[in-house]
Amino acid sequence: MRAWELIKETFFRRGYIWIVHVIWLVLYGSFWWLMIPEGDEFGRFIFIWGGFLLPLALSAGIFGDDVSSGRICVLVTKPFWAGQLYLYRLAGLALQAAVHLALAGIIVVVLHAIMRKGRLDHLGSWLLATWLLFLTCAALSASLSIIVGRAFNSLLLLVLVVTGYFVVNLLMGLLRQQSSGGILMGFIRYAWPPFELLSKFAGGEYGQFSLTVGRFSLTKSAACVVHSLMLTAGYGLVGIALLCTREFSRVRD
Repeated sequence: MRAWELIKETFFRRGYIWIVHVIWLVLYGSFWWLMIPEGDEFGRFIFIWGGFLLPLALSAGIFGDDVSSGRICVLVTKPFWAGQLYLYRLAGLALQAAVHLALAGIIVVVLHAIMRKGRLDHLGSWLLATWLLFLTCAALSASLSIIVGRAFNSLLLLVLVVTGYFVVNLLMGLLRQQSSGGILMGFIRYAWPPFELLSKFAGGEYGQFSLTVGRFSLTKSAACVVHSLMLTAGYGLVGIALLCTREFSRVRD
């Protein structure tokens, strides 16, 4: 019973959460209606808005608000394991994203049927990739929220990702012929949120060959999904460790 209450709380903890969902869904519909996207244009749009920006909006202060108010001391009272609080809240965010993306898919299919324009190339793959990216970013943002006060976890992650994008591109240009460039690429590939990996997966880059011609596309696609879930689990384990080991105060900040 407590698990369901904690999951449900992620929907209602802030009044603007439902407004965010509505605004994002309107954006998807408006983009399709006005731009009439071809190819993977819509997929890339929903990938960034639903996979990256949406989890930032929904996870803002997901633990930071409770830490700052002192409520966290009540939530993690024994015999309740503190890690369960993290898992249930992440599950609540994942459920929100699943419902959100299902509605987005329905809206786009209906608009496509009405307008008879645009293309729905790889829509299912893009929705799955968006949900996987959402999980990864939500786990990372939730873990940051344990150590960053109030709702600044989302802002911090946004700054880190945007800044990191420009810095990495600059460094890759400078280190292209050096061994350290491979180390940097390894970090981006295996430890950074999987933007490039999932976008290629959704675009069919790893699924353009069938198993019958020996390219093992299903195996490659499964590897992309597993890698994304492993990153989510890794970010989540860091958050659980922080939640279980940090000492919290009942004094309101």
